[in-house]
Amino acid sequence: MAIPRKHAKKPAAVLVIHENRGLQPYTRDVARRLAIAGFVGLAIDFLAPHGGTPADEDKARQMIGALDLGAATADGVATLDWLSTQKLLSGKVGVVGFCWGGAMADRLAVNAGATLTAACAFYGPPPPPADAARVKAAMLLHYAGTDDRVNAGAGPWVDALRAAQVDVRRFDYPGTQHAFHNDSSAARYDAQAANLAWDRTIAFFKEKLT
Repeated sequence: MAIPRKHAKKPAAVLVIHENRGLQPYTRDVARRLAIAGFVGLAIDFLAPHGGTPADEDKARQMIGALDLGAATADGVATLDWLSTQKLLSGKVGVVGFCWGGAMADRLAVNAGATLTAACAFYGPPPPPADAARVKAAMLLHYAGTDDRVNAGAGPWVDALRAAQVDVRRFDYPGTQHAFHNDSSAARYDAQAANLAWDRTIAFFKEKLT
């Protein structure tokens, strides 16, 4: 959990959801960046029920792949509920996720109801379009230009959200790869796109949560 040194009397909170390698230093740093912007950032380890994220990234990927998504989603919803009821926080809660975490951010938007005010997904494989009718949160969706696997489902998901009258904003970043925001991955990181997407993310959270 990262708490801003100077903040509103009761700041809003944003749950940070990691990639398919588990809770890494990059994910923890995203929570720090949220605190710099005035939010309480909470990066949890979805592998905690199974011993936590291992040092071996390949092992972490295997563990993520073996997770019971229903149980993991329930853990995420419970965390959002917990954040929304903390007396030192404002009660408004957002979520931001990356890769596997982007898919989970979408999934939490489907399952958290009115508890979740704003959800942001970075290159997250979307849920079935039929689930859009259950979304109550405003949605910000970032997609990498060359991420064909994820992008194949992006259009139907966004169309369904719009049909359900959800406040949804989609941004595509031409020429970028999946995980372009992760500055710990030299092969995929794109500084210009990452900075632009992050600026949009912070502006979105400030609009919806403050």
